[in-house]
Amino acid sequence: MSFKLSDRVSNLKPSASIAAKKRVTELQAAGRQIIDFTIGEPDLDTPDFIIDAAIKAMREGDTHYTATQGTPALRDAICNKLKRENGIDVQPENIVVGCGAKQLIFEAFAATLDEGDEVIVPAPYWVSYPDIVKVNGGTPVIVECGADVDFKLKPHALSAALTPNMRWLILNSPNNPTGAVYSAKELAALLDVLRLHPQVCLIMDDIYEHLVYDGASHASPLQIDPAFAERSLLINGVSKAYAMTGWRVGYAAGPKPLVAAIGKLLGQNTTCASSISQAGATAALEGDQAPVREMTALYEQRRNRMIELLEDVPGFDVSVPSGAFYLFPSVAELIGRRTPQGQVLHTDLDVAAYLLEAANVAVMDGSSYGLSPYLRLSFATSTDRIEEGCRRIRKATEALA
Repeated sequence: MSFKLSDRVSNLKPSASIAAKKRVTELQAAGRQIIDFTIGEPDLDTPDFIIDAAIKAMREGDTHYTATQGTPALRDAICNKLKRENGIDVQPENIVVGCGAKQLIFEAFAATLDEGDEVIVPAPYWVSYPDIVKVNGGTPVIVECGADVDFKLKPHALSAALTPNMRWLILNSPNNPTGAVYSAKELAALLDVLRLHPQVCLIMDDIYEHLVYDGASHASPLQIDPAFAERSLLINGVSKAYAMTGWRVGYAAGPKPLVAAIGKLLGQNTTCASSISQAGATAALEGDQAPVREMTALYEQRRNRMIELLEDVPGFDVSVPSGAFYLFPSVAELIGRRTPQGQVLHTDLDVAAYLLEAANVAVMDGSSYGLSPYLRLSFATSTDRIEEGCRRIRKATEALA
């Protein structure tokens, strides 16, 4: 017997970042000593007080289904967090918890998109945005935002992309892969455009919110104009800031009808996020935030070291990210160069493949994020590995003809 896969799934591309990690794991299992700069997760451990809270919850029998939208304790903690850190007033009925921020973005589009509906996706973008739109029947409208505009969507570009079929704009700040951070002034200018198009709603992906450097600060559109609460969905989670990627807890804040619709979809697939993980997430949001500040300071040191090592590597043009934990250097000067084996590097995919083969360094190609020729390198790894990986990259690029 053979199965016929749906066109929806057959046309869906695998996640490029997950595929890259799988390849690295396979090579490491085969004995290759790979320096992995692909992974978009902290290499640090979850703070002990969060682990202790989860263990305590298990010991006390908190191992059952929860309310689909999340436990009352966690939703209260999210409301308090949004008020305390972002100046945003929401009620628990405006909150929904999912198995990671990715699930909630997926369900938001599942709840709101019909065939022919469009979503503006500024490029560079997180690899999953366009495919999540497509699998839910929508059409991603890619708006290229290059280095000349600091990798950010500008009001004139937003205006030019809007159509009567447009339903959403999705923004990610700090951005994966560039580390670009939208200022309050820049967000206000985009909101001015959206006011003229009331059919367009805004998803703000804030998952890297706390990872900002050099005095940069995170801004929320609802701080700028609380009236946008009726047409905005704020996405966040505990994965990046608290080193809790494996706990799989994300949350969203939005209008009650949208939150209820997302909850309806969750009720038909995952039922709820893990009760144990939710207990840990509650402790994370309510507890001492010093570990977040300490981790952020460490990432900033690692960022500075990776920039220092790569800024004069032949063919690398490195910009300084204001947030997240990635560098996104241009490798335009490497295109057309020839490897010692005679292969011409035609694309950033070729450059990434060459570094993996010649240097045992795994990086992500910019094309997976919608902009070429660039590479994405994660500095969420130890300084020793950053130094060794950059040494290998330099050696490999110096060998090009």
